[in-house]
Amino acid sequence: MFPKPRADLIANTADFERLPLVKPTGFREYDARWLFPDEINLMGLNAIGLGLATLMRRRNVPKRIVVGHDYRSYSAQVKQALIMGLLAGGAEVHDIGLALSPMAYFAQFELDVDGVAMVTASHNDNGWTGIKMGIERPLTFGPDDMIQLKEIVLNADFEPKAGGRYIHVPDMAERYIASLADRPKFKRKLKVVAACGNGTAGAFAPEVLRAVGCEVVELNCDLDHSFPNHNPNPEDMKMLHAMRDKVLETGADVGLGFDGDGDRCGIVDNEGHEIFADKVGVMLARDISSVHKNARFVVDVKSTGLFKTDPVLKANGAETAYWKTGHSYIKRYNHEHGTLVGFEKSGHYFFSAPLGLGYDDGLVSALAVCDMLERNPNKTMGMLLNDLPKTWGSPTMSPHCADEEKYGVVEQVVAHYTKLKKDGSKVADQNIAELITVNGVRVVLDDGTWGLIRASSNKPELVVVVESPTAEANMRAIFKDLDDHLANYPEVGEYNQKI
Repeated sequence: MFPKPRADLIANTADFERLPLVKPTGFREYDARWLFPDEINLMGLNAIGLGLATLMRRRNVPKRIVVGHDYRSYSAQVKQALIMGLLAGGAEVHDIGLALSPMAYFAQFELDVDGVAMVTASHNDNGWTGIKMGIERPLTFGPDDMIQLKEIVLNADFEPKAGGRYIHVPDMAERYIASLADRPKFKRKLKVVAACGNGTAGAFAPEVLRAVGCEVVELNCDLDHSFPNHNPNPEDMKMLHAMRDKVLETGADVGLGFDGDGDRCGIVDNEGHEIFADKVGVMLARDISSVHKNARFVVDVKSTGLFKTDPVLKANGAETAYWKTGHSYIKRYNHEHGTLVGFEKSGHYFFSAPLGLGYDDGLVSALAVCDMLERNPNKTMGMLLNDLPKTWGSPTMSPHCADEEKYGVVEQVVAHYTKLKKDGSKVADQNIAELITVNGVRVVLDDGTWGLIRASSNKPELVVVVESPTAEANMRAIFKDLDDHLANYPEVGEYNQKI
């Protein structure tokens, strides 16, 4: 009988060496993250593997699973401990070795395997580990899956089974690279900066980009799990500034920055400007909808309103739905509703057939950016950005609100704005044109100005974002309305920043 995991074990004790440590807080909304070994030890990872095999059995999913790991000093041992648990649950484990998360997702299709467990802390600081899991390709776990896994593991409700099987797959990296390179080479001579932050993508991204005809300027592509320059996170200003400097130094056409597990790609244009991922999404949607008429997209509720108001997208017959923030949610919506691409403001993009296999892959995103430049030979990345209608937007603002309180507060906020719309009341001196309530409330006014309040998925915070396509004053006006209303809730504390 496998022992029940505990949350109170301390390193350098006998119990830590013979009992599983699993902090319940590591089970997040759609993946798992722990500090290793302070919040999970090797036996705790055995428990996760055994729990995952148990869940697959109860879901009547064949217990065949791809496992890979990112480049951290401890990721290989974390993966081995996870594999031991999977084998104890009777699973057939296909170990692809060092990998990007999208490489693991690709391996599910390549090997005809249902499950995936990718050991990665993504862009988190060193000390973190985590697992991105799924048992129905191309999807990864959502909240219901994570709750079930958490209950199995923390209650030690395991079903150990004999017959586990380990299969080493030595060539998945070569197969993945070959699949991405199996396309016509670019005719336009593109010089690109490939920035990898010394993370896992450095082993693969430059090779793929060269294979499709790009001239590649490598930036921090040598693997170094100490991350001596900055974390591999294309939303981090240190990484973006390093990309900017290298683009300007080398005269590159675009800077392509990959996160720690390679499922996101951040962009710097030829003039050194970092482009927020939702604006890159609009640029790509314009390009893709020019080729695929009447294309349907899905984006998360934090994304720019240009997906609805952009005249080029309207002329191309494109339609966009707004959905819940979170890569698992956008991926699932994209899969279930047959949209062509899903764009998330964090930079997770999901390309469906014929553009991709439905999962988030930073290299597929990078190639899509290069395709866009190829189809616009007389324009630079900066010109394509300047072609977008101007908007005035805020950063993501995050006032503190306890996990136990935040969802109740958001429910009251939704009710408040629902009543205002029903009563015909004005917000920021405009009528409410639309309320999007799939994830908190996004209040859209007549001129396209909008403001969002939602609960953070993984922090004790609310999320507040505002944007206007007409004037900075209108952007500030809707923020004032939202902010004034939040002042009525004593549960809501200080912001991380304000406009």
